[in-house]
Amino acid sequence: MKIKDIPWFNRPGYKLTRNGVSSLDDAELLSIIFGVGSKGESALELSNKLLKKHNYNKLGQLSIKDLAKECSGNFNKALQILSLIEICKRYNKLVKGGYNKKPINSAKDVYNMFVDEMRDYKKEVLKVVLLDTKNVPIKVKEVSVGTLNSSLIHPREVFKEAIKESANSIILVHNHPSGDCSPSDEDKEITETLKNAGNILSVKVLDHIIIGNKKYWSWREN
Repeated sequence: MKIKDIPWFNRPGYKLTRNGVSSLDDAELLSIIFGVGSKGESALELSNKLLKKHNYNKLGQLSIKDLAKECSGNFNKALQILSLIEICKRYNKLVKGGYNKKPINSAKDVYNMFVDEMRDYKKEVLKVVLLDTKNVPIKVKEVSVGTLNSSLIHPREVFKEAIKESANSIILVHNHPSGDCSPSDEDKEITETLKNAGNILSVKVLDHIIIGNKKYWSWREN
């Protein structure tokens, strides 16, 4: 339906003002982000077309070139969508844990904190969460990108920031791009090496969490 065919009082902007943002469906929300349409189609028509073919999670997996093609060749629309998706990821990261200054009480807390960011990584990335004495995150440090290998990950790099920030303990987090979160022998070896190093430095390694596709593995829980 073209926007001009919708009574003015039922158009997305008026609905949002009158009934609140939750009253809008997905396409109406996206049309407000777009503001205007592209090449003979309204913002609402473009939004409906995109979401009928790809949901938000699928849109985020497209390259900017492919996404622009879906938007009738409009690169600005592609940039708007990718920016919106990234904002959502960062919002979720802030709300779900860690950065709301709440203590981490379980592996699930850590999974919720990182899943939106790390599940789409194409390479293995190792992060270290630095914690204070109440298990509240102080900082997150990215240590390694690529296949994890004990010969490449030196305890010095893992604990350097922890000592600098006077962290009481740390949690290791990394992803498996395959989606299978089962630990490899290398993962187990790295965990034991870093756990022993942490005992010497009086910085405990509380857990090592592997993020997969909609699930996780926790060294502490297993």
